[in-house]
Amino acid sequence: MHPTPDPRPSVLLAMGPDIYERLFAQRHRDRLTALARTDPSLVAHDLADPSPRVAAALAGADVLLTCWGATPLTPPVLAAAPRLKAVVHAAGSVKHHITDACWDRGLTVSSAAGANALPVAEYTLATILLANKRVPHSAHVYREVRGDHDWRAELDGAGNYHRTVGIVGASRIGRRVIELLRPFDLRVLLYDPFVGAEEAARLGAEAVTLDELCARADVVSVHAPQLPATRHMIGARQLALMRTGSTLINTARGSLIDEAALLDEVVPGRLHAVLDVTDPELPPADSPFYELPNVLLTPHVAGSLGNELHRMTDHALDELERYARGLPFAEPVRPTDLDRSA
Repeated sequence: MHPTPDPRPSVLLAMGPDIYERLFAQRHRDRLTALARTDPSLVAHDLADPSPRVAAALAGADVLLTCWGATPLTPPVLAAAPRLKAVVHAAGSVKHHITDACWDRGLTVSSAAGANALPVAEYTLATILLANKRVPHSAHVYREVRGDHDWRAELDGAGNYHRTVGIVGASRIGRRVIELLRPFDLRVLLYDPFVGAEEAARLGAEAVTLDELCARADVVSVHAPQLPATRHMIGARQLALMRTGSTLINTARGSLIDEAALLDEVVPGRLHAVLDVTDPELPPADSPFYELPNVLLTPHVAGSLGNELHRMTDHALDELERYARGLPFAEPVRPTDLDRSA
């Protein structure tokens, strides 16, 4: 008698060095090997110039399970993967490695962008509330004075009651931030050229132009994708429209903000800023952003890290299970989506 063929899909892990160990706890490895024919000890860091072992696994793979640092899936890479039908990405944007050749091939693609959006939205919520409360500013002053101080005068006008928050971009993250803001006594404005007044109202926001949002908001939080059309979308004019003492938050991409224009506003202290991303991503050592008391600079930590990575792994394995059962992905990526997403 011939052995019964194994119906499980063949999966090859493809991502940058050291990422698999952070993504996959033992429970994830056990689930992966239950769902798929795979070698969890084999992680392909380079599909363009693979080792013989990786080349053999790639030739037989039905699915690539990718994460940060995955090799771009160029025509030569795809030619070496004749059975490949799907890519499950255990992170957010797929623009780095999903090429036009993937769509031409008819691959189905899934992303954990929704799972990765959650910690970014949580970081944003926290920084909105802290910014309106003037926590970064008061912490700096407290560190300087180290004694009695007239905090009532220093923080006159601070607080979150009836403040106005402007959300730039109704992305997954932007929408989740709006949702998280609902329990608070805050007004929410939304700028997104693809969202009309009725949809914005359903989300819990008022649709406005970008200039109006900047002029009215106490906090402006940027959640738009990085596209040619969005480069420096927050420039000198928009920054000049912002109220003195208001805060700009950027957890999207550094290129969305004209940082030279932002420095003109934050160095004199007219505006505050929370920057989790910059352009370049690592600011030069002499950047004023490191030292300014009215700027909270963090090293791109708003997205998934630590145990939050496991949320993305769970999502990817959920998608792999759907694929193995012949079901469509719950979070598919389509080529048309990439014109409006990160």
